Amino acid sequence: MTKAMLISALMSSMLLTGCSDLGVKPWERDVLAKEEMQLISDPVEAGLDDHIYFSKEATSGGRGFGGGGCGCN
Repeated sequence: MTKAMLISALMSSMLLTGCSDLGVKPWERDVLAKEEMQLISDPVEAGLDDHIYFSKEATSGGRGFGGGGCGCN
């Protein structure tokens, strides 16, 4: 019985401490703020990709583009 309780206590402590280190540390923020770490690093290329996507798929992706799938906007 004590072996099962020990294993249970060990497993529960591992589960409780598994997510205790979430978030960005202050010394890591300079690396994440660099241009190459951004999700969209080149706004012109992102705009072209969005235009191609909504012209071919007839959807705007929720970014407020006008027009339909014909590409004539």
